[in-house]
Amino acid sequence: MVRQHVNPLSRFYQLPRPLPPPAELFAHPALPLHLDIGAARGRFLLAMAQREPRWNHLGLEIRRPLVEAAEADRQALELGNLRYLFGNANVSLESWLRALPAGLLQRVTIQFPDPWFKKKHHKRRVLQPELVLALADALAPDAALLVQSDVLSVIEPMVAVIEASGCLERPTDDARPWRDGNPLAVPTERERHVLAQGLPVYRVLYRRNGQPTPPLHQLRQHVEATLEQSPEAADNPASDPATP
Repeated sequence: MVRQHVNPLSRFYQLPRPLPPPAELFAHPALPLHLDIGAARGRFLLAMAQREPRWNHLGLEIRRPLVEAAEADRQALELGNLRYLFGNANVSLESWLRALPAGLLQRVTIQFPDPWFKKKHHKRRVLQPELVLALADALAPDAALLVQSDVLSVIEPMVAVIEASGCLERPTDDARPWRDGNPLAVPTERERHVLAQGLPVYRVLYRRNGQPTPPLHQLRQHVEATLEQSPEAADNPASDPATP
């Protein structure tokens, strides 16, 4: 199966879609929440939900057919601590995060997001400054944010904007620039595929510190300056191989 991209800036995906609150999603909504942004076919969260029954797990995915297939798997297993929702994280997630009860969001994962290589397409990438700030505001103290990719030109801007926020930091004992292993017990399908080929996976784990979030315009300026300093990347077919 080849990764199927959709343009998140197209009119259809820019329509705000209200997301249900945890009380309408989970059998026990007060459990700590793990949010997986870009859940794809959902098999990672399906395994996590069974491994961690005392957590709630929510997968947000912009490709509706994948959400429908993942939800069918969840319903077949009757998992009350797992849901998948269709939506654009940079359109529908911010207001949902603001409404979360304090301390509920304990883990966020963004793993192998679509690699929009060209500079003119960077606004299609999932981790925009607005989303970084919304996540930081919602994350409980010391809660985790894990980002992973097999493409350096994708992970490096993610790391830059996260660290520019000042409110998320790496554990002091983590290897730099990239973690040696996955801190979670379950790898994604993409991760297994990449590692099976002997290729590297670039990972960083962050924890929410006590610093306040900065003004949005400061993060935007940082991102714009970074893009100005880097040449436009050419399309790289080798960076987006077929996935199982």
